[in-house]
Amino acid sequence: MHKVVLINVFIGQFPWYFSYFIHSCRYNNEIDFLIYTDNSSSNTDLPTNVTLIKFTIEEFNENISRVLNTTVNIKNGYKLCDFKPTYGAVFYDDIKDYDFWGYCDLDIIWGNIRAFMTSQLLDTYDVISARHDYLTGCFTLYRNNELCRHLFRKSKDYLKVLTSDKNFCFDETNFAFEEFEQGVNYRFIKSEIESMTHVVRRLHEEGYIRAYFEFQIIEGITGDIIWDTGTLIFRNEFEVLLYHLVRFKEVFLEDSNKFKTLKSKLMIEKDGIHLA
Repeated sequence: MHKVVLINVFIGQFPWYFSYFIHSCRYNNEIDFLIYTDNSSSNTDLPTNVTLIKFTIEEFNENISRVLNTTVNIKNGYKLCDFKPTYGAVFYDDIKDYDFWGYCDLDIIWGNIRAFMTSQLLDTYDVISARHDYLTGCFTLYRNNELCRHLFRKSKDYLKVLTSDKNFCFDETNFAFEEFEQGVNYRFIKSEIESMTHVVRRLHEEGYIRAYFEFQIIEGITGDIIWDTGTLIFRNEFEVLLYHLVRFKEVFLEDSNKFKTLKSKLMIEKDGIHLA
């Protein structure tokens, strides 16, 4: 079985939904999660496949500056989104024994990852996105080889992106979401910089890599989602890879369950997350 590791770098105190993320990681014990963080709070109830690694923004600046052979000085955690495609190179010493590495966000409730990241899929593809139209910042997987660890360098603008304080949404589309959603070819999508979606679409078309784009996630405030012992079901019909709380967390700024023991079944509705 292919060894897979997912990386997150998080600066600051963990948000309320972190407990849901960890709870769903527990049911994906064949996937390892590395969370690099300066968070000082302790969590002794972590599953064995989740590792918290003490890490500061200064350490990240030092590491990425060494990888790029230039000076990088990130000042806030939000800018880290542009650096997600570099994690394979930055954290190589920690991931070198894995077949695939990827990045993920913390505002996620996982379903059964292995049900989607099958051996057949991992045998076939080098880059895997959780959407059909563009690379997803909340989850993207790369084959752990020299090419994919440094795929970000294939963007003609990577140094501009990584040495600027500005956020370019480099890991996704440089904010050209609508055009990619409409199916416009990357060659006709003009943007300030060449994003990773532009890069991967181009290299796939040229035959340098094999990229997989498929809609496997739920976003928005849809309701009608059941998480049951590690499996996510939407509308009692569709199994999904993950629920991305990117919109949900904007409405629900806190959670009444955060001090309760999470159970093996959760109901995710439009009015919140309920313990079943």
